[in-house]
Amino acid sequence: MTIKTASYTSALTVARTLREAGHQAFFAGGCVRDLLLGLTPKDFDVATSARPEEIVALFPKTFTVGAHFGVVLVRQTVEEEPGDGDQRGGEYEIATEVATFRNDGAYSDGRRPDDVRFSNLPTEDALRRDFTINGMLLDPVAYDATGDAEAATLDFVHGREDLARGVIRAIGDPALRFAEDKLRMLRAVRFAARLNFQIDPATTAAIRRHAAEIHQVSPERNRDELTRILTEGGARRGFELLYEAGREAGLLAQILPEVVRLRGVAQPSEFHPEGDVWTHTMLLLEKLPAGCSATLAWGALLHDIGKPATYQPPDPVVPGDRIRFNGHVEAGVRIAEAVLDRLRFSNQEKTQIVALVKNHMRFGDILQMRASTLKRFLRLPHFDEHLTLHRLDASSAHGDLSLYEFAREQYEAEPAEDKRPASLVTGRDLIAAGYRPSPQFKAMLALAEDAQLEGAATTREQALALVRFHFALAPANSRAAQ
Repeated sequence: MTIKTASYTSALTVARTLREAGHQAFFAGGCVRDLLLGLTPKDFDVATSARPEEIVALFPKTFTVGAHFGVVLVRQTVEEEPGDGDQRGGEYEIATEVATFRNDGAYSDGRRPDDVRFSNLPTEDALRRDFTINGMLLDPVAYDATGDAEAATLDFVHGREDLARGVIRAIGDPALRFAEDKLRMLRAVRFAARLNFQIDPATTAAIRRHAAEIHQVSPERNRDELTRILTEGGARRGFELLYEAGREAGLLAQILPEVVRLRGVAQPSEFHPEGDVWTHTMLLLEKLPAGCSATLAWGALLHDIGKPATYQPPDPVVPGDRIRFNGHVEAGVRIAEAVLDRLRFSNQEKTQIVALVKNHMRFGDILQMRASTLKRFLRLPHFDEHLTLHRLDASSAHGDLSLYEFAREQYEAEPAEDKRPASLVTGRDLIAAGYRPSPQFKAMLALAEDAQLEGAATTREQALALVRFHFALAPANSRAAQ
């Protein structure tokens, strides 16, 4: 397998330079795992016997982002050859992370070692990493000469065996690995979901015992890891593993108890033959493509989050009555906002995710919408995500995609300028027409825009005439005009 990406070229140059200066240098971590799996790594990290000050002295442009931990960023401008996928060719400035071999001391904060001891032994560096499949090293010079990742790999932790078996296993004592960084419990799930691997029984047992300690991790780090589980592929399996690793007391219950509450909430079979709300949601996650946006993924996860709180069983005295979830959208918006605030999403992301939850049921009314209402619906920000969520929702339930097809056709056929044309009437026009500014202006402008979107008014004069018909001017000497 030949790699020609800018990241690879930069890391190879760094490794060669370190070796020419008499230091050991290897590719390390996830890039080695991916090469052995036949995948093209996005990034390449270098592990070396060189101390941080020696790394800085060898390269003209460096940033000591974690010198205490032996981590230095080396920036270089490299040329990338054109190729498949994202390889477009051209010059790029690439930052390669270079880390000194080390032994870690205690992790009193459950995230970073209190102290580190630099080492000359690559074996010691491998043994302090998280999982065996991420603990291998690769001789970059040998690999570049032969393209044989297997032959160039140094494996002190039996990572190749676990790759072949499809197993995520902590290096050494899993409880110790998780004590060092609690986020590793989520990372184990992410790797298992993305690679379709099993988690080693001892590693799973440690996750169950220590799941409650995930609260020692910052909300932002938990959020980012959950987002990766949702967007890197295998989202359904990831969330099933989050639940199974401890069930009611496990990781999912600790971080997202609202999602656990979806389990066992029955739905009317005529609309949801697939089963309860949990099953329906898992089917949506199963259909999320790898690389989808975070907002779409979280919208899919949370779209029915209000159903447990609004569940109403069939009335036994009403023949043919069914399960109902009256107000589940409104409840879902409130719950989603609380979840997103707790995980400290940005305002921009929160706005879009909440909009997906708020509007996901509106497709049911799309055939009866007035032209103005439909155009306003179609011009929601990122409406393509609303469309995709509805397709996932319908195909994970009754399977009827007719409303999706209608909405998609309308969305694609309607030019953007027709969905949001320049306003025929503005607030200044209303003032010029003799109206005094008031809360009624909002209704007046909405009336004018409705007429414009429906084709009932095509000029400012026509729109103003409609406003005058529905909203009389107040007498100049009246109290309303004061």
